[in-house]
Amino acid sequence: MLASSSNTASSVNTASVWRGKGLWRAVVVVFATLLAPIVAAVLVYHLDSFDPSPIPLQDLSSAVPVAALMVNDHMLEGAEFLGKGQLEGPEDIAYDAKSQVIYTGCRDGWIKRVTVNESSAASQVQNFVNTGGKPLGLVFGHNNELIVADASKGLLNVSEGGAVELLTDGAEDLKFKLTDAVDVAEDGIIYFTDASYKYDAHHAVWDFLEGRPYGRLCSYNPVTKETKVLVRDLYFANGVAVSPDQNYVILCETPRRRCRKINIQGEKKGEIERFVNDLPGYPDNIHYDGEGHYWIGFSWGIVKGWEMAYRYPFIRKITALLVKYAGRPSIEKNGGVFVVDLEGKPVAHYYEPELSMITSGIKIQNYLYCGSIKYQFIIRLNLDQYPARHSSYK
Repeated sequence: MLASSSNTASSVNTASVWRGKGLWRAVVVVFATLLAPIVAAVLVYHLDSFDPSPIPLQDLSSAVPVAALMVNDHMLEGAEFLGKGQLEGPEDIAYDAKSQVIYTGCRDGWIKRVTVNESSAASQVQNFVNTGGKPLGLVFGHNNELIVADASKGLLNVSEGGAVELLTDGAEDLKFKLTDAVDVAEDGIIYFTDASYKYDAHHAVWDFLEGRPYGRLCSYNPVTKETKVLVRDLYFANGVAVSPDQNYVILCETPRRRCRKINIQGEKKGEIERFVNDLPGYPDNIHYDGEGHYWIGFSWGIVKGWEMAYRYPFIRKITALLVKYAGRPSIEKNGGVFVVDLEGKPVAHYYEPELSMITSGIKIQNYLYCGSIKYQFIIRLNLDQYPARHSSYK
């Protein structure tokens, strides 16, 4: 009996020991499962060389964006789609009033012509010329030539017959990495932006995430063939428009949600002034309509996630790692067009919650035409039938 009891006790103790070891193994496995990804993430964060920069306080947008009294927040209701399926990301729009034809640059390198008719179904799309690059901003020159800001090629001149000529692809011994937007003054000087001299169009998101000002505003004189850098240290220098009095250029800085006024004539020549800050979206191209208003394409509206990232470098680095290892998150919405007067005061806002990457808006007669790097068509909205209305009545 004593031996039997001893053996039983020994068995119980052994079982307890094994149960204890099993419990510890389970605890170790659980902790390893939970901690391993955290440890790995911390290591990746510290070992990755990407180094976002803090944004100076004076360059951060305020918490309260400006607002327009006139709003159309469902601009797709009643909208038409031109060239559906035939336009690969039509970024910008230039209109030839004589022939009533829209010219637009697509991401596949083609500059295409789209006829403007009362019926969108009657509009026709024709291939004009392929630049071999990525044509973004477009504007007509004084001899009906097309001046093109090609993201990968530089500043181009395209004749009526379709002959492509490189005007300039660099300044101050630094090649353009992302030639973006363009306008022409009455004296023939061409003003254009190099959005980033570090990142090309395929890696533009990294310019946003790094948070350093790699953008430049430049000018090109077609007579002397001289390229000048007028303004440096811009945050993703984007849309550009010469003022109707020819005294200044309006320039959009996308991640900063602002447009700045660059004086090019008179006593203030060279000075930079505020035009409109704290926009309710991220500005891309800007066009003057000849009627006292600038139409600014909004890639997307304010997104809290992006705003937090811009303020805090560590969030931008985490986002960069997600982009690098998991792909870019799609959180953009409320793309559209924002209208301001000659003083930069808000007039109207056209947008749609499901829209994003709206890169340009141009008013032609009573229609608003919108370009985009995302969609395969140009959006057209009849402004008489679907106007922006006073926000108090919405």
